[in-house]
Amino acid sequence: MPGVVLRIKGVTHSVSTDGDGKFVFVTGQKLPYTLILTYVGYQTRELVVAASPITITLRETSSQLNDVVVVGYGTQTRKSLTGSVSTIAVDEIRTKPTATFAEQLQGKAAGLQVSTSTGIPGDGMFIRIRGTTSINASNDPLYVIDGVYVNNSSLQRITTQGQANNPLSDINPEDIESVTVLKDADATAIYGARAANGVILITTKRGKYNTGPKVSIGSYVGFAKTPKLWELVTGPQHAELINEFYRNSNADAIANAAANGTTPVTTYRFQPFRALSDNPAASPAPRGLPQDQNTYDRLSKAFRTGFLQNYDASISGGNDKTTYYIGGGLNKQEATLKTNDFRRGSFKINLDQKIGERITVGTSNIITQTYRTNARVGDGPQGGILQSALHTPTYLPEVNADGTPGKWAGFDNLDVLLANTNMNSTSNRLISNLYGEVKILKDLTFKTSWSVDYNQYNEFQYWNSLTNLGIANKNLGSTSVSNNSIWTNEQTLNYNHVFGKHAFGALIGNSLQGSVTNQVLATGTNFPNDSFQQIASAATTTSSASESKYKLSSFFARLNYNYGGKYYAVFSIRGDGSSRFGANRQWGYFPSGGLAWRVKGEEFLKNVTFITDLKLRGSLGITGNQNGINDFASRGLWGAGANYLNNPGTVASQLANPDLKWESTRQTNIGLDLSLFKDRLTISGDVYEKYTSNLLLNLPLASSKGFSSILTNAGEMSNKGFELNISSANLDGKFKWNTNFNISRNINKIEKLPTPVVAAYAAQRMVQGLSMYTFFVYNQLYVDPQTGNAVYEDADKNGVINANDIVPLGNALPKFSGGITNNFSYQGFDLSVFFNFVYGNKVYNNNNYFLEGGGTRDANRAMDIYQLTRWQKPGDITDLPRLTAYGQNYTLSPTSRNIEDGSFIRLSNITLGYNLPKSFIRKAKMSAVRIYASGSNLALWTKYKGPDPEINVSSSATVLGYDLGTPPVPRSFQVGANITF
Repeated sequence: MPGVVLRIKGVTHSVSTDGDGKFVFVTGQKLPYTLILTYVGYQTRELVVAASPITITLRETSSQLNDVVVVGYGTQTRKSLTGSVSTIAVDEIRTKPTATFAEQLQGKAAGLQVSTSTGIPGDGMFIRIRGTTSINASNDPLYVIDGVYVNNSSLQRITTQGQANNPLSDINPEDIESVTVLKDADATAIYGARAANGVILITTKRGKYNTGPKVSIGSYVGFAKTPKLWELVTGPQHAELINEFYRNSNADAIANAAANGTTPVTTYRFQPFRALSDNPAASPAPRGLPQDQNTYDRLSKAFRTGFLQNYDASISGGNDKTTYYIGGGLNKQEATLKTNDFRRGSFKINLDQKIGERITVGTSNIITQTYRTNARVGDGPQGGILQSALHTPTYLPEVNADGTPGKWAGFDNLDVLLANTNMNSTSNRLISNLYGEVKILKDLTFKTSWSVDYNQYNEFQYWNSLTNLGIANKNLGSTSVSNNSIWTNEQTLNYNHVFGKHAFGALIGNSLQGSVTNQVLATGTNFPNDSFQQIASAATTTSSASESKYKLSSFFARLNYNYGGKYYAVFSIRGDGSSRFGANRQWGYFPSGGLAWRVKGEEFLKNVTFITDLKLRGSLGITGNQNGINDFASRGLWGAGANYLNNPGTVASQLANPDLKWESTRQTNIGLDLSLFKDRLTISGDVYEKYTSNLLLNLPLASSKGFSSILTNAGEMSNKGFELNISSANLDGKFKWNTNFNISRNINKIEKLPTPVVAAYAAQRMVQGLSMYTFFVYNQLYVDPQTGNAVYEDADKNGVINANDIVPLGNALPKFSGGITNNFSYQGFDLSVFFNFVYGNKVYNNNNYFLEGGGTRDANRAMDIYQLTRWQKPGDITDLPRLTAYGQNYTLSPTSRNIEDGSFIRLSNITLGYNLPKSFIRKAKMSAVRIYASGSNLALWTKYKGPDPEINVSSSATVLGYDLGTPPVPRSFQVGANITF
C-alpha cells in the first residue's frame, strides 16, 4: 500500500510507504518502540515493533461514519451531517463515455433529476435538484469546482434550432475526484442567493503529501450507434394513404355540397398517384401508380456509427511540503447524426505548498479547448439534417431525372446538407483558483482565495448556394465571438475547538463576485460565390454588439456544535446584495438551521449490536435565486439606434422596477440515516417541502403604459417529496456483491400565478393550481367505430369544439425516478450493472403530429407506420381517425393523440473489468493495471412510440418533454485500460 504514514509514538518525524508498500525509518530510537500507522479509509493502527524487518497489515474502516464529505466552505464527517447531502462514487461513472460529466450523474443520487435533451455530445441537459422552483428565473443548480463558481449558461448565439451547447462539457470528467450534491436548505444556505436550486460541489484530483510520483495513463476507444429510429411507411404505402385521403375528402366534399345545396369543390377529384397518362393536365398532376413508387431510406443515410476515443495521463505526488497533480486529456466523439463531432483537449494542474508550519498556498487550474462541428436539430425545416431525413416523404426521389438534387417541399435535399453543412464552434476556457491559508492559532484558520471562470466562445456558419438558406440569401454567413468572465474573491475565518464532550465550530466570511459578458455577432448575405465565406466578402452585412455585467457582495456565517457525538446543531446565515435588483431591495438574507440526534449513541442502543448507527435529522432554511434574469432587470432602460426622419435617436425599452427583489425558497427537511449489521445495510431517507415565493415574472401591462410587460415579483410555487437511498453488501467474501438503490418522488404545484404563462411551445402552459410542464390539448375521447371520426371532449358543454375546449392533460415531470447499481468482484474481476428509471411522465410526440397527419400535408411530410392503423371501414377500433381534409380529424392541434407515456427503464451501463495480478505487473514497474469493456444504453423498455422518450426539443427552461426533430440517445461500446506506475 503506497502512501501509508508511519511515525514512532512520542516523536513528530514520520515517513510514508513507497509504491510497493515498503518503508525505512532512520531513527535514534531503540527497539522495541511503538509505531502508529494512518491511511485514509483504513483503521489507524498502533503496534509494538520488536524486530526489523516487519510486515504490517491494515484493516479497512468498517464504518462509513468517519468518511469525509465536502460541504460548503469545508468538509464534515458523515456522522456529523445535519443536512441532506449525497455523494456520488466517481469511479462507478467514469466509464460512461459522455462529453458532459453531468450526464454521468444520471440516476446516481435521489432527488437529482438528469435527462439528456439530444443524442448529440455536449448538447444541453435538463438538471433539477428536488424539482423546479421558478418559471422565469433559472432552475439549474449552482456548480462549484474547487471553490470556483462556474457558468453553466450557454454563450451560443448562432441558432441550432432550439438546442444549446452545454458549457459544462468543457470539464474533463477524468479530472474529477468527488461529486457532492447539496439538497436541503441546511446544506445549501451558506451559498445564499444562488442555492435555491441546490448545489453540486466538484472536487478535482490533487496530490498527497509524502507520496512518491504516481503516473496514471488511461484510454478507451469505442463506437456509438443509434439503437432505434423512426419507422416510416414505404413509398407505395405513402401513395396509397394519400389516394385514400383524396377519395375520402372528395366524398366528403360531395356530401357537404348535397347537404348545403351547393356545388361540390373539385380539389380532391383526382387522386395524385395515378398513371402518368391519366389526365396529365388535371390538378394535381399524376405521379404514377402507388405500386410504382420507390422507397428512399434517408434516415439510415443521416445516421452513422460514431467513433469514440479518449486519452488521459497524469502525474501526482508530493513530499512533506508540496503536493502536485498534473494531467492532460483528449476526448473525441462522433455523434450518430452526421456532421456533428465533438473534440475536447484539457490540461489540469493543482499545486499545494506549505510555507513553514502555519502557511499553505495552492492553486487549481483547468484549461480546455472544446471544438464542435454543429448541425441544426430540433424545430424548423431549414438546414435541419434530421428534419430533412425524417419528415420528407419516402417516395420523393433523391436525384432528379437531369441529375440535379431533388427539390423537396420545405426541406433541403439531405445529400446536399450532408455535403455542405458548415457550422462550428470553439470554446476556450480557464477555471482557476489561487488560495492562501494561515493557521493563526491551533484552532483558528484564515483563508483567502481568488478565482476566475473565463470562457471565450467562437461560432461560425456558412450556407452556400446549394442550400435553401443560401439560395434565399445569395449565400448566408454568420460569425459570433462571446466572452464571459466570472471573478470571485473570498475570505473565511474558521474556528474549531474541542473540550471534553463539547465540540464547537464557527465560520465567518465574505465574498465579492463580478461577471462581465460581451458578445459580437456579424451576419453577411449576397456573397460573390462559394469560395468566399468570411463576412468581409459579403455585399450586405449586419452586426450587433452587447456588453452586460453584474456584481454580488456577500457576508456569511456558520456555527456548529455537537455534544458527545450524539447531538448536533448547525446554524448559518448569508446576506447577498446584487446589482440586478431594485435600489430599494438589493439585499436578501438567507438563514438556515439543522439538528441531528445520533440515537445509536444513547445507552439504550449501545448493546443493540445489529444497529451500527441510527441518526435523525431535521432542517429549516431559506435560499434565494437571481439567475436567469438579465443583469439590468430592475433598471429603466433606453435603447439607441432608433431612426427619426433619418436622424438617430433613443427609445425607452424597459420599465424600471426599484422594488424588484430576490426569489426566495423556504425548505424544510426531515431525514433518517440507519446502518445495520456492521454497515452491511445502510438506509437513508428524507421527506422535504420547498415553497418558493416572489417569483420573478414578466407580467403584461395595459397598452396605455407604453410597455408590454414589466419584470416583477408575483407568484408562488411548491415542491414536496421524498427520497430513499439503500446500500447493501450482499456478499463480502472472496466473491463480493454490493447494491446501491435510490428512488425519489417530487410533486410540483404552481400555488399562485396572476396570469397563465404559455411556454415556447403552446402545448405547455403554466397555470395556477397545476404543475409546471402541464400539457394543454384537445382531448380525443375515441374514434367513432361507425363513422371513423374523432370524438373530442366538449369541455364547455356548448356543442362546439373550439379553443375553449383545450384542457390540461398530463405532465412532463415524472412521478418517480431513480437508479440501481449492482457491483460484483472476484479475484481481480469486477462487474458493474446500472439501471436508471423514470415513471409517470408524459411526452408530447410532435414528430407523431407531423408523421400521422392523415395526408393533410400531402407531399410535404412523411408518414410513419402507425398511420397504417387508421380507421378504414365501419367496425374498426383504433385511435387514428378516418383520413379526410374535412371535419376535425386532423385539423386540430395540439391533441391528446400525441401525448404518450414517457416512462422507461434503461440498462444504462455495464462495465466488466480485470485488475492484472501485482506479481505479474511489478516486473514492468507498474503498480496497477486494469482493463475493461463497457456498454451504455444497452436496452430500453418503454411504451413510447418514438426512438427514445428522454429528449427535449428546446433548451428553454419552460419546455420539457417535447419531442420534435431531436436525435435519440445512442448506444455505445468501448474497451479501455488504466495503468498506474
